[in-house]
Amino acid sequence: MTELSTGDPTLDYSAGSQRLRGARPVLSSARQFTEMPTPRRALLLIALAAAAVPMLSCGSSQTSPTTPTTPAAETVAVLVGGGDIADCSPGAAATATLLDGISGTVFTAGDNAYPAGATADFANCYGPTWGRHRSRTRPAPGNHDYLAAGAAPYYAYFGDNAGASGLGYYSFDLGAWHIISLNSNVTAATGSAQYQWLTADLLAHPAVCTAAIWHHPMFSSFLHGNDLAMQDVWRLLYDKGADVVLNGHDHAYERFAPQDGIGRADAARGIREFLVGMGGAPLYAQGTVRANSEVRNNTTFGVIKLTLRCATYDWEFVPAAGGSFRDSGSGACVR
Repeated sequence: MTELSTGDPTLDYSAGSQRLRGARPVLSSARQFTEMPTPRRALLLIALAAAAVPMLSCGSSQTSPTTPTTPAAETVAVLVGGGDIADCSPGAAATATLLDGISGTVFTAGDNAYPAGATADFANCYGPTWGRHRSRTRPAPGNHDYLAAGAAPYYAYFGDNAGASGLGYYSFDLGAWHIISLNSNVTAATGSAQYQWLTADLLAHPAVCTAAIWHHPMFSSFLHGNDLAMQDVWRLLYDKGADVVLNGHDHAYERFAPQDGIGRADAARGIREFLVGMGGAPLYAQGTVRANSEVRNNTTFGVIKLTLRCATYDWEFVPAAGGSFRDSGSGACVR
């Protein structure tokens, strides 16, 4: 397999260092990218764009440009979770019981341990509930996690599963999907280290299907309403063909129709946002209903289960014991 170089020996370009399709320069960690001098970042982005190969069609394998693709078994994966989780009340215990019966990778959408993301909050509230699934959890940080200086207890608790300590953003592959976990508690504006890392990551992973997770929602019909802190990220994800965004912060469930880079309905190539802040903390009252909101609920704790296929996905809101609200459906990935 071809090895590419930008003349920087600190970068790892070997295909074995990442789950990539084809040969192109890759980074071994988000921290490696953010600690790189700005000129080297720019050089890497240029190299990634020049070396990018077409994404593989789902259900096929690529051998060479002149060899026909061959059928491959469809990969199905499960991503399950929520945000705004453990405050030592019964809610987190109820949703953790749901996780006990659902296999797959667990995600969190921030505000993992209340009230202040302290070491004791993780030990006393998160640990006895969602903590029993820590080894299969890929978390995102929330503002309550950052009430502790630098969110240090969050990074210490989740370790490598949270990406590089102190950054709060990383990515991984799950089945045929590329999953990106971001940090909405620090800047992600155009030109920031996080935005540049995301640009490089999307170039390095031209997957058919992409999902992103962070805490503060761009769109919400509940207490905090729309939060524009991640608008540059949303536009970048839209431009690159991302499919699903999962957020927390408002303690409720909401599903939006697919939307474009500025929040207009776009059924053909828009991103579908799920607000999934129903992990266990007290639920919030509804506010102004936002454009393109399709479903809302603020009475039921639960988790969202995403069944990820090669070019499609299914969603299901699974209610905690005693809850009757449900929501389910299917979507196709942007091509």
